[in-house]
Amino acid sequence: MTIDEYILRHIDPESEYLHALYRDTHLKLLYPRMASGHLQGRMLKMFVRMIRPRQVLEIGTYSGYSALCIAEGLPEGSQLHTFEINDEQEDFTRPWLEGSPYADRIKFYIGDALKRVPKLGLTFDLVFMDGDKRKYIDYYEMALSVLSPGGYILADNTLWDSHVLEEHPRSSDLQTLGIKAFNDLVAQDGRVEKVILPLRDGLTIIYKK
Repeated sequence: MTIDEYILRHIDPESEYLHALYRDTHLKLLYPRMASGHLQGRMLKMFVRMIRPRQVLEIGTYSGYSALCIAEGLPEGSQLHTFEINDEQEDFTRPWLEGSPYADRIKFYIGDALKRVPKLGLTFDLVFMDGDKRKYIDYYEMALSVLSPGGYILADNTLWDSHVLEEHPRSSDLQTLGIKAFNDLVAQDGRVEKVILPLRDGLTIIYKK
């Protein structure tokens, strides 16, 4: 038994609905590893339980797995606004979100979060950032601008399969360069407190002072 298998046997199980979505993601979509999965999904729900946000922003819906986990933990009357920039994703993801037990807690948008979120006129208590790694600094600054004091940003993939350890990434590897620049910025940012968890591919927890 691996340590990952041990962990999964000793935490809450994912629902049958989430399990079916995860399986369908692997059968029908490219890059299924992008889906959060069992462990991270239960972690996201737990963070939502702890923070008890009223408004949540997700940047990067993909197949909807993380959105459903976030929505599962939301208090009554709270809302998740989740943005997916790839319009080809909509036909797969929207039925899974709208057919879930938490459909009334989720607003699903197709479009560029950088352009559309500021126009919502909302203040968020929690942001889950899992979009284009090349734009992480742009997403971060936008998220901070709509985040309430005392709010949290959860930034995914911040260890990037250990590529962040490369001192001189290829100039064509824009995703690694984007993550490294983001990590360096956040590390020096006095507006926030931050910690990186080595969960899956790295999860940075950021608290806005």
